[in-house]
Amino acid sequence: MRILLILAAAAAMAWAQSAAGLKWTAPKGWVSKGEAPMRAAQYTVGEAECVVYFFGPGQGGTVDANIARWSSQFASTDGKPVPAKVTKSTVHNLPVTRMDISGTYTASGGAAMTSQAPKTGSRMLAAIVEGPGGSLFIKFSGPVKAVTAQATAFDAMLASFQ
Repeated sequence: MRILLILAAAAAMAWAQSAAGLKWTAPKGWVSKGEAPMRAAQYTVGEAECVVYFFGPGQGGTVDANIARWSSQFASTDGKPVPAKVTKSTVHNLPVTRMDISGTYTASGGAAMTSQAPKTGSRMLAAIVEGPGGSLFIKFSGPVKAVTAQATAFDAMLASFQ
């Protein structure tokens, strides 16, 4: 019985995450893929992926530079830039800048910075949470339908930061 209680407690704690002195709760149903260099957390949900990046105190660039870079990774079907919706808020006294953009995802990336074919019908919800120990950069991306279905869960995760 005691072992079952310990396992249940460990499973419940697995969804509480932390980095840079900040804590958050991952949405129910999101599958943790663990940590990796510069990735405080990684999750998959259906065809979408969410990554929480932490590069170290004072690292990772400015909020505006990241929003501009992420926005430049999307284009319309005719190749023109797509405007991103950017909002600013405060969550538990932490500044949060949120971005929402859809279109053709044109970025290359991954650990080896490999080239990828453009992905039409993509959406990215991204946020930068500025904490006293450094900023966390959160990117949730995938097919429009998959990201849209989990947008409320993403918002709930952002609301859990403290």
